[in-house]
Amino acid sequence: MRIGIVSETYPPEINGVALTVHNLAAGLAARGHSIDLIRPRQPQPHHDEPGIEVLDVPGGALPRYPGLRFGLPAGRSLRRHWLQHRPDAIYVATEGPLGWSAVRTAARLGIPVSSGFHTRFDSYADHYGMGLLTSVVRGYLRRFHRRAAATLVPTDALARELRVMGIANARLLRRAVDTQLFHPNRRDDALRDSWGVDAGTPVVLYVGRIAPEKNLELAVQAFRAIQQRMPRARYVWVGDGPARSALAAAHPDFIFAGVQRGEALAKHYASADLFPFPSLSETFGNVILEALAAGLPVVAYAEGAAREHLIDGVNGYRIESGNASAFIDAAMRLACNPGLIRHMGRAAHAGMAGLSPDAVIRDFEILLRELAEETQHEHIAAAAHA
Repeated sequence: MRIGIVSETYPPEINGVALTVHNLAAGLAARGHSIDLIRPRQPQPHHDEPGIEVLDVPGGALPRYPGLRFGLPAGRSLRRHWLQHRPDAIYVATEGPLGWSAVRTAARLGIPVSSGFHTRFDSYADHYGMGLLTSVVRGYLRRFHRRAAATLVPTDALARELRVMGIANARLLRRAVDTQLFHPNRRDDALRDSWGVDAGTPVVLYVGRIAPEKNLELAVQAFRAIQQRMPRARYVWVGDGPARSALAAAHPDFIFAGVQRGEALAKHYASADLFPFPSLSETFGNVILEALAAGLPVVAYAEGAAREHLIDGVNGYRIESGNASAFIDAAMRLACNPGLIRHMGRAAHAGMAGLSPDAVIRDFEILLRELAEETQHEHIAAAAHA
């Protein structure tokens, strides 16, 4: 098949959506499909990948997010491109101006299109002082995803939530994690030495975008509570974002490791001891799967990946949404009990063994093939009645 993928974020950008889309594109290419990737033009040159052809379109910098871009409307370019190189099916991963023009153009050309619901932009409005826009953003998302034949979501809970919102076409496509890369055996004593900790000192880890919607204040409160009981505990932050500078200035004892990739990222996970993740704005949260695979017990609210994969009291603690005191208590309980950390860490890693990336790619391939075949049958039926 020739498969079009449209995304306003893609590596070398580092975020959950970019990495998820890249894994889908590379996985389909590895299975012999031709991938037609459309994304905003980036300052850094892209690296050619087997089976993936790239069309760069105009874009702009995303406000308050250095290093991230959005795509400008590109209906004419997309129409011209897809008339010359018609895909069998299209996946639109992001809901920005480029994504909107892609969905609209695909519909006009009669190409089946699926969309991805990766980010709760409606909930982000509150975190950036634009709460009055929440209903407007939600309405936009509803109109956007209704134009697709299927909207792919990573959890059953999100599928139900979208149906309540009026998006009836939600279909489940589970996420996977590379359990060979994210593994407890990547624990690195030299890295821990660089953090100034010994084997008995708990290291709390944060991985992700350092931004207001991640509920960072609670992350800090939980660590300070741990530190009252374990004064030598350290907090390591991996990632970047608009709140990093202020956070670093306010907490000079925190260790900011910046953006990490590949084996370096895997070492940071495996060399820490626990992973409190206080975000309430996740559609999924890939970092939870990565932490669990690396053998870190997780404390998280019952949202996204935590709702699906975190078993309370077994591989971490799953907290009812909004219960900040319970979140802090659970993080303290873990940090102060090395035996519990080891026990839950083993269960965490074991629980990720069945999340095969190959199975996810196969499910994605089947879904796109079904969309292409349905559209082909509709065209044949329409021609027969003409």
